[in-house]
Amino acid sequence: MRLVRNLMLGSAAALALGAGAAEARRGQDGQLNILYWQAVSILNPFLSGGTKDVEGASLVLEPLARYDQDGNMVPWLAEDIPTVENGGVSADLKTITWKLKPGLKWSDGSDVTADDVVFTWAYCTAEGGGCQQATAFENVANVEALDALTVRVTFDIAKPFPYGPFVGATSPIIQKAQFKDCLGPAAPQCTQANFYPIGTGPFVVKDFKANDVVVYEANPHYRDPDKPAFQTVVLKGGGDAAAAARSVMETGEFDYAWNMQVQPEILAAMEAKGIGKVVSAFGTSVERLMVNFTNPDPALGEKRSTREGGPHPFLTDRRVTRALSLAIDRQVLVDVGYGPAGQVTCNVLPAPAIYNSTNNDWCKKGGTPEAVAEAKRLLEEAGFKPGPDGVRVRESDGRRLSILYQTSTNAVRQETQALIKQMWAEIGVETELRNISASVFFGGDPSSPDTFQKFYADIEMYTNNFDGTDPQNYMGNWLCKEAPSPENNWLGNNMPRYCDPEYDALFLKLSQTAGLEARAEIAKKLNDMLIEAGAIIPLIHRGRVSAKKNDLGGHIMNPWDSELWNIADWYRIK
Repeated sequence: MRLVRNLMLGSAAALALGAGAAEARRGQDGQLNILYWQAVSILNPFLSGGTKDVEGASLVLEPLARYDQDGNMVPWLAEDIPTVENGGVSADLKTITWKLKPGLKWSDGSDVTADDVVFTWAYCTAEGGGCQQATAFENVANVEALDALTVRVTFDIAKPFPYGPFVGATSPIIQKAQFKDCLGPAAPQCTQANFYPIGTGPFVVKDFKANDVVVYEANPHYRDPDKPAFQTVVLKGGGDAAAAARSVMETGEFDYAWNMQVQPEILAAMEAKGIGKVVSAFGTSVERLMVNFTNPDPALGEKRSTREGGPHPFLTDRRVTRALSLAIDRQVLVDVGYGPAGQVTCNVLPAPAIYNSTNNDWCKKGGTPEAVAEAKRLLEEAGFKPGPDGVRVRESDGRRLSILYQTSTNAVRQETQALIKQMWAEIGVETELRNISASVFFGGDPSSPDTFQKFYADIEMYTNNFDGTDPQNYMGNWLCKEAPSPENNWLGNNMPRYCDPEYDALFLKLSQTAGLEARAEIAKKLNDMLIEAGAIIPLIHRGRVSAKKNDLGGHIMNPWDSELWNIADWYRIK
């Protein structure tokens, strides 16, 4: 269990967070104003993969353990981290036993028990529920309460890394009493529970307006009687990243603003005003192009962008997707939109460094004359010849090489789209650009045609990452069964609808493999399979960039968990 020991290093320091606020008293600092320009749509992370929704929920819902700013695993609702050495993980690696801290209360004053943990597993794995975080429970055979505070998770295989269930912001504990009638297909219909979850976190939801604003109040039953220092939190959504940065660093209207996807020179000018500053850290975030392997033709009706509707007319051809990747000068994208907060990457799994493959480094030559020439050659080989207007047409059936490319509304993303459109035009690709409000795009509403899960386009672009430093659950996103479809309420994580039995088998091997180096080799192979297939075209390894006012204390930037992970320790500097 060397990996676990590495993860736990520094946990004592993490538990001492917020020492600067030690003299604070609950609610003494009034209101905290936070701006997530991608507005929160739902406060149930099991029904949304959008970071904005997971983080909005993290003020209320908490896991047994989470990750600190250095990627170390630290106990949260649990007393400690189970290991083989302390007896919490069985010698055969098939069970892990968690002990809840005594005296934990839900925000309604009732006791937190092991039954709530068991129920959380039942909720996420219920058939027809479309749980967005199902990969966290991969290979879980049973979860049982041994007593009121003890839970044992049993796996059907040996799990050298058994910390998928109930760890990190994406896998919190929910209250059985509140969600008991929300299993399976009923899950999305439980509006009250999904908008006003009862939790153990430092705040409770007072008012919720989807895609607009969430108002929280200090949880009167929070386990630390002196925290949180703020009585209320207003989490506002809407606008754009530049306006959000301005609201902190120029007007001081907000205390904290998330995801400053703004040109670096603009941020520097704002910071020079002396009201606030940029905070950043590199984790695993990658801006990428997701390639639709299924047919998004509207004529297919309900089968549109599903495997039942058939494969994409040309994007399953590796020569086409390789050409699209070779045409992109990623360094230009970094220089124009990200500056020091971005790095060229050819992998969807760029960090920690031990997981970063070098097998796809050919993409770093993208946009050079040699790479563009190779892209054109590949398209010729795939049967696409230049037409009269310069757009390539497939000789066999007359299909134009035309792509609908969508992303969320954001100045940097629209600039990136425009640059890529120009780069693709050079190799004879016609590109239609579409941008959708971030609140809708990442909202996870199964009735909306505009979500990134529905993927009613050929290519879509966004950033994603994973909790902690072990990529097992993350790489499980591209299992065959994770493809969004009507059957799972469009809530799977496999946006390309990629399906390869060899990938699924290799992922199973990862879940059974001990030793950090051996796990890293398998994870790199999984990454390489996705890139080689053309399911994902990575662009930029992004640092998390946010903005905070200078008088906000206690904040610690965390690229491995929710950015609001230690909000109980935030306070106003007097």
